[in-house]
Amino acid sequence: MRELPRGTVTFLFTDIEGSTRLLDEVGAEEYGSALAQHRRVLRDSFARHGGVEVDTQGDAFFVAFPTAPGALEAAREAQDELGLPVRMGLHTGTPLLTDEGYVGTDVHRAARIAAAGHGRQVLVSAATAALLGGAELRDLGEHRLKDLSAPERIFQLGDGEFPPLKTLYRTNLPIPATPFLGRDQELGDVRELLARGDARLLTLTGAGGSGKTRLALHAAGEAAEAYPDGVWWVPLAPLADPVDVGPAAARALGGGGTLPELVDGRRLLLLLDNFEHVVEAAPEVAAVLAECPHADVLVTSRERLRVQGEHVYPVPVLERAEARRLFVTRARAAQPDFEPDEHLDELCSRLDDLPLALELAAARTSLLSTEQLLERLGNRLDLLRGGRDAETRQQTLRATIEWSYELLEPDERRLLAALSVFRGGWTLEAAEQVADADLELMQSLVDKSLVRRWDSDRFGMLETIREYAGEQLEPSALDRLRERLLGHLIERLAEADLSPHSTGPPQIDRAKEERPNVDVALVWALETGNVAAGLHLLEVLEIYWTTNDPIVGRERLDALLALGGESVEPNVLAKALRFRGASFDMTGRHDLSESDYLRAHEAALSAGDAAEAAHLTQRIAMAVVQQGDLERATGLLEDALASSRNPKERAIALSGLAHVALGRGELDEGVRLAYESAQLAESIGWTWWRGVTLGTLADFLIERDPGEAEEVLLSALASLAAVGDRGNITLSLASAASIAARRGHHVRAGTLWGAFEAEVERQPRPSTARATADAEPWLEPARGDVFEEARRRGRTLSLEEAVAYALGDQT
Repeated sequence: MRELPRGTVTFLFTDIEGSTRLLDEVGAEEYGSALAQHRRVLRDSFARHGGVEVDTQGDAFFVAFPTAPGALEAAREAQDELGLPVRMGLHTGTPLLTDEGYVGTDVHRAARIAAAGHGRQVLVSAATAALLGGAELRDLGEHRLKDLSAPERIFQLGDGEFPPLKTLYRTNLPIPATPFLGRDQELGDVRELLARGDARLLTLTGAGGSGKTRLALHAAGEAAEAYPDGVWWVPLAPLADPVDVGPAAARALGGGGTLPELVDGRRLLLLLDNFEHVVEAAPEVAAVLAECPHADVLVTSRERLRVQGEHVYPVPVLERAEARRLFVTRARAAQPDFEPDEHLDELCSRLDDLPLALELAAARTSLLSTEQLLERLGNRLDLLRGGRDAETRQQTLRATIEWSYELLEPDERRLLAALSVFRGGWTLEAAEQVADADLELMQSLVDKSLVRRWDSDRFGMLETIREYAGEQLEPSALDRLRERLLGHLIERLAEADLSPHSTGPPQIDRAKEERPNVDVALVWALETGNVAAGLHLLEVLEIYWTTNDPIVGRERLDALLALGGESVEPNVLAKALRFRGASFDMTGRHDLSESDYLRAHEAALSAGDAAEAAHLTQRIAMAVVQQGDLERATGLLEDALASSRNPKERAIALSGLAHVALGRGELDEGVRLAYESAQLAESIGWTWWRGVTLGTLADFLIERDPGEAEEVLLSALASLAAVGDRGNITLSLASAASIAARRGHHVRAGTLWGAFEAEVERQPRPSTARATADAEPWLEPARGDVFEEARRRGRTLSLEEAVAYALGDQT
């Protein structure tokens, strides 16, 4: 390949117009022959005039010439010889030449110019035309290319007659000051909807600052080819009265009549931007569509129009990668040496990945680092401010949200403020019970893009909106809402079977989705001294806390117990100390758990709760087992087994006796007792205990029978996955890796170990440190290149993917 030209370069882009249609018409063999001839002609012409081929894709060529006259002559000669309808575009500039090729806007401009033409037409930019002297060029006037850039004066080689160029020739679309970034999925979705015959009214909805206008402008520009009578932008933000919508649209089209008169018979696209405050004019839009069958309307609005024939496309916030890219691009405009750091992801998350918030924050990087921005986000609504040229309603996040808030009816405002009590989303039932919501008001807030319905059928709002809505609450109202939230959570989570005495499978996922709301309720309980309610909420979530976040759970518990002091009732204290002991069990401090269980046992007896005292005896015995005092544990467990009539308590006692037998080296007896405990748990639907018991058994079986150990472990893992116990699932991955290594399955061992390590990094837990230490001796013989390669692959898996791998691939 010849060296690419440097300095001032003229680019030539070519491609065959309608190549797919031609292939269908003439057949593959004839088209292949014609394509080969096409390539030969072009390459001969390029070579004769100093052109260097930069890239070739299918039937398209990208060629660089050191001179403009050489490029034009190559195009002229090729067109004289070509039999296929080839369109060509030339543009001259001074692009940057890197190891990867040319970089810069000149490349994109040349490609856009070529794409605007038709078969056998050669188009030339003004920059190239200026270098061509007396060439036979026909001035086609100024045209807007589809990337919404400034108008480009385009010339045509020769006097041939062709259809109008495929540009935004008939449009008043504004020219954005910054480039359009990302949104490939959304842009494709909107283009597809616009191309459908049944979506003549398409409304892009979304919260303020979500990028609806930029997406609509770009999509309209991309769709311009389908609208020979133009694409017309009507900005509605300056209007104060819905009756002004029709006249404003008529003015955009040139005036001289009513809107239906101006639109009738024309194939055009109207872009009505920022419709939410004049939404009463929606019937007028529907009427125009009914009277003018060739026109389409694209609307941006924070609220859907709710008229017949409307198709709604909710514009989501940015994907995280796109949010990062937008922030970095805008930050470098303010601070050229800006480099992303480890705080950027959290900053994007705290800003809801909302385009406007990201742009406003990026403008602050000339003064603040990303870490400093994070520290100051508590007053984000005022911290993030736009430039002097920003619209008033988008100069700050506060102004953007106020624009929507002021359009609400009083009842809608009240509900929006009340919903701000929730964190991490809420159910419809929660909105009804805590915030006195009704369906109509909820529907209205969803329609106005202030509340979002998630794929999980929960509802939520952007943090920026929630912060503003929360400011509208009086302290007394906020206090009442938090109290109601705590009561609702106790009721909802009591049904999740997360208490040790529950008989159904624990619904860990329900606890996870409500965790942010639980935190709000517990803070209220501490601030107001409502110790009993706070302890009750902790108690109904005991299994969640002890298996997923034992240390934080214990911290919350201790704070409430310290606040309650001697006033805590014995029956409440017994359950609280049981919770506390379980948190120590999960972190391997069985000496401390025994101490708490003994205190809890004493409190239960004091309260006259014999059933709870019997249960705590089991807990004491298990803590003693873990400390190695097998004789004392045996006596406690045998007494418990003999006296218990509760199948759940019997399952616990059997599991404890299994531990004792296994600890003594009585493997057969230990296996028998563990299986009996697991089967009893299964018979009463206690899936979680079955999984825990079999998982522990598998660890004892690794050395004696790794094949049986794997069978037992996979059965345990299936049970744990069914109840969503991430803590014990993670431990099971470590055990599965150990078993695979013991069996000589190095790829499987490496994959599972990598997945285990990745989950430990995502969710650090004290229990995983012991699992790591226990697994290391088993893994050592398997380590090597094969293991390490698989380990790297395993680290890319989510926990769910790792479980699927473990259960589905045993090689």
